[in-house]
Amino acid sequence: MSATDSAAGARQQPASATWTGQVGSPTRLLLLRHGQTALSVERRYSGQGDPELTELGLRQAAGAAARLATDGSITAVLTSPLRRTRQTAQAVADATGVPLVVRDGLIETNFGEWDGLTFAEARDRDPELHARWRGSQDVAPPGGESFAEVGERVAAERDAILAAHPGETIVVVSHVTPIKLLLQQALAAGSSILYRLHLDTASLSIADFYPDGGASVRLVNDTSHHPA
Repeated sequence: MSATDSAAGARQQPASATWTGQVGSPTRLLLLRHGQTALSVERRYSGQGDPELTELGLRQAAGAAARLATDGSITAVLTSPLRRTRQTAQAVADATGVPLVVRDGLIETNFGEWDGLTFAEARDRDPELHARWRGSQDVAPPGGESFAEVGERVAAERDAILAAHPGETIVVVSHVTPIKLLLQQALAAGSSILYRLHLDTASLSIADFYPDGGASVRLVNDTSHHPA
């Protein structure tokens, strides 16, 4: 192919093609972690238990809601069924005026017998298992879920969201592990992202998922909307 033919081909590409090659209008997921709880203050594993937001957590949710209210393209707010996410999501739905939908697939990992323990307490309780869990997505806490199992659940939930909301901008209010897994899937990254990526309470990340199967991460762990 000549340089002239190559340039002509580039001009004929759809206007919606991105510089990385994805084609079509993406579904944009605004990934919002819930606000602070007492367990997050104490850095305890907080799985499928149901603590509520602290006063600071409520202010964090309000800050995120005010920020997202400036985005007129949002069409829905989807949330995990747990109280801390529903409180956060309700603030966003009220501010944006869009429907709030509970999605069970967005729930946090089941940490089993480690739920409510600190890292050190879980490590001291089950040292060999805890070490293996830290190194493999396939290892589950006692009575809980492995990250691989959560990943399958989250991937199915992602596919259902993309099918229901093609080309839309959706707020997804969830937890550390599901949001990390969505980012991992968007980046086609390895399991190390689960152990090296930090997500603050009420932090915002953004991922675009394209109809051709491509994806692009646009923002990670933004907390500029947090109260001073």
